[in-house]
Amino acid sequence: MATGTTTRVFLARLADLTVLDPQADQVGRVRDAILALRGAGVQPRVLGLVVEVQPRRRVFIPIGQVSSIDADAVVVRGRINLRRFERRPGETLALTELLDRKVTLIEDGAQVTVVDVAMEQSRTRDWFITRVAVRAHGSGFRRRGPLRTVDWEAITGITVPEEHQGAANMLAAFDQLSAPDLAHMLHELSEKRRTEVVAALDDARLADVLEELPEDDQVEILAKLEGERAADVLEAMGPDDAADLLGELPSEEAERLLALMEPGEADPVRRLLTYADNSAGGMMTSEPVILSPDATVAEALARVRDPEISPALAAQVYVCRPPTDTPTGKYVGIAHIQRLLREPPSALVSGVVDTQTDPLGPDCPLHEVTAYLATYNLVAVPIVDDADHLLGAVTVDDVLDHLLPADWRERPSDEAGAAHGT
Repeated sequence: MATGTTTRVFLARLADLTVLDPQADQVGRVRDAILALRGAGVQPRVLGLVVEVQPRRRVFIPIGQVSSIDADAVVVRGRINLRRFERRPGETLALTELLDRKVTLIEDGAQVTVVDVAMEQSRTRDWFITRVAVRAHGSGFRRRGPLRTVDWEAITGITVPEEHQGAANMLAAFDQLSAPDLAHMLHELSEKRRTEVVAALDDARLADVLEELPEDDQVEILAKLEGERAADVLEAMGPDDAADLLGELPSEEAERLLALMEPGEADPVRRLLTYADNSAGGMMTSEPVILSPDATVAEALARVRDPEISPALAAQVYVCRPPTDTPTGKYVGIAHIQRLLREPPSALVSGVVDTQTDPLGPDCPLHEVTAYLATYNLVAVPIVDDADHLLGAVTVDDVLDHLLPADWRERPSDEAGAAHGT
């Protein structure tokens, strides 16, 4: 196997690396490596890679099928077996299970944390874990100890079950994963490991991931969070997603968490909870991009450039007379981004507003919202009350969430399939 100028590969650098076939077509992305631990002091054998292919199915690629590894991609040869990966007894996931493990250095008995592991190819062309990057525990005012690399045989305790394992190094390896991909990875973890990863995520990142998880996982994770942290995570979520999650909880628990949230964050969630789930009000977000009529095109474009805004919400701005916060602003119309891009930056949004697209009411049922978006080729529709105050907007992704089966996020990982071969 060609690995550039090195014969040693640290596995953390493989995380999320593109996997290509011999024709340079993308097969998927690396999610982990499978090892066979073989007892104390014996180098683990690398069996292969776990690769995620579309649609979010994890498959096993034997290490012998990998022809090269470089900084940008892993190249594999032969036909990929697309049966769903299932781990066999005695196999270990290198990145999700070994990183952050606490082990002991045989030389001096010092306890260290595993940061990475490296594999090398033997004369028989098999691959084994030969080196371990470890970090000593900091002391005093030092938050982190020095990093060093030792032989696999220099550590002990890797197979001892650890009650409280961290997840910082594992998350660092997958730092570039999108929220949906990290959510899928979290869904695949054991309950223990999932709890440890959740503890290591900051509130904003956890909020993004929760929004992408199946409802059962959302409820399970939220239930295990301490009350104040649960409230902080709910505040970091979009009001519509927070309302959907709280709607799955017993009313007493939902009210307890709402009471822990800041009033300004809880109020829009409370309003959304008053609407039926499959109505426009139950699907809408209460935080679309809203501008007053005297705002300029430059201001509108600056607002929709915010990377935190979803593409569907960024496709148009909603023009309301002050005050512009929902649900008090009097709705005027929509300014579409395509029109904004054709206008001088100094022009007013009131001059390019679309007043022909009528808004919908919060009680409008799902099928009518769907038909409306399809009829007018829109990616979002404004929702107003009887007095034409803007309440929010329903986006096409909100509609898809309600049209798809309830378990659509889980289906790829639940498909039947035989275990991999070695």
